Amino acid sequence: MTSFSLNGRAVDVAADGDTPLLDVLRNHLGLKGAKFGCGLEQCGCCMVLIDGTPVKSCGRALSTVAGRQVLTIEGLGTPEDPHPLQTAFLDEQAGQCGYCLPGILVSAKALLDRNPAPSRREIALALDDNICRCGSHVRILKAVERAGVMLRTGAMRAAAEGGQ
Repeated sequence: MTSFSLNGRAVDVAADGDTPLLDVLRNHLGLKGAKFGCGLEQCGCCMVLIDGTPVKSCGRALSTVAGRQVLTIEGLGTPEDPHPLQTAFLDEQAGQCGYCLPGILVSAKALLDRNPAPSRREIALALDDNICRCGSHVRILKAVERAGVMLRTGAMRAAAEGGQ
């Protein structure tokens, strides 16, 4: 039995510790956001956050997440309360087929969590492990920039309201 936090909830998984995390997420826990792309940890379709760090889950053994926090695209936001990244990606029409987007979104979240005002170069570097074959790169970069602005202005608004 492997216990860890998944999208803010404690889970216990009865699977062999060598089972790839992606397999556990998709086939044991029913989360279909992270995708199987190459299976070689090269495309980023399976990207999740482990303790806030982007990690390719296709080659990550379940045993390595014991006691840790895992965030998938399903934990990013909801249709009723989307994360600013999700809103920005919709506003910028930054996705076409969508296969790569879950990995890109969680990678972008990790970047914005540590740097809410990244340069375009920093965004490109943070997303370098995510392959998008649709050619949406420019819109993806704009969406991450927009989400950073949304997060910063939302934080500034919340601070101002708290100070009243």
